[in-house]
Amino acid sequence: MKEFHDLADFQTGQIDALLELAGRLETNPEPQALAGKVLALLFLSPSLRTLASFQAAMTRLGGGSFVISPNMSIHGLETRSGIVMDGMAAEHIREAVPVIASYGDAIGIRAFAERESLEDDLADKQFNELRELCDIPKINMESAINHPCQSLADWKTMNDLNIPQQGGKFVLSWAYHPRALPLAVPSATVHMAAMRGMDVTVLRPEGFELPEAVMHKAKQAAATSGGSISETADRAAALEGAHIIYAKSWSSTRHYGDNPADEELRHGLEDWCIDEPWFATAQENARFMHCLPVRRGVVVADRILDGPRSVVIQEARNRMYAQMAVLHQMLRN
Repeated sequence: MKEFHDLADFQTGQIDALLELAGRLETNPEPQALAGKVLALLFLSPSLRTLASFQAAMTRLGGGSFVISPNMSIHGLETRSGIVMDGMAAEHIREAVPVIASYGDAIGIRAFAERESLEDDLADKQFNELRELCDIPKINMESAINHPCQSLADWKTMNDLNIPQQGGKFVLSWAYHPRALPLAVPSATVHMAAMRGMDVTVLRPEGFELPEAVMHKAKQAAATSGGSISETADRAAALEGAHIIYAKSWSSTRHYGDNPADEELRHGLEDWCIDEPWFATAQENARFMHCLPVRRGVVVADRILDGPRSVVIQEARNRMYAQMAVLHQMLRN
């Protein structure tokens, strides 16, 4: 494996093999599998789980890692092209990335959406420019429109819980948040659940439809896997029979990059906070999922997060095991 950028780059059988490996490494660790290997971690946007889980994964496999972040390690990193560097930034990304890559056997890159141009973010323009700057194996640790590591961990979590693939109902629900957030997690999640073969419903208020390109990609995955995709603002219809309610906030694509208009559109939608009544017509043992971090009392009620429905900690732990499998495939001699 030379790159882990998008689950869509893999066949379902390859994903199954990765998840089987993740499960094996969970129960039967290989503490010397990556002895002498180094993973470079470039964080152009903040992280808790991604940073800690990748470092832990490399350590558990016997390798090492180092972290570079403009906020932690260096004084000013310029990312704009064609700029005259007469300001505060002392180094340009075009030199920084190749240098960082030269110290590692693989590199993980995390760079959020700029949320200025929907077209550019759907094309992952910034992230693809970074990918071209190095020629060692690369891992997408979250980009403008994708988060494959989270999705692989979520797939493993549902397997661990014996959530049905064919016939399993997966609801990706928009949730209220005071800020406009990126599309990476919802885009990756809807594709993952469709690729897994589930009946997927995107539940969202008017104005927060997922982009057509994202839905088209998910529909293609569903057509191959035997799943289905639908999108609605009808909460009652969407939640009936659900096995999973996966909450995530995202910005309005109707007003993409226009924060005042987005804020006005989400005004009055505070009741889009996941609570026990949302599960009234779901499966009896339906579970709540979220990628974290999550705002208590805003996105989800405490009694859901602290109760038996929530598997958010299991998801977070599975980040480490899923990434161990990716690293094992990528770097094991």
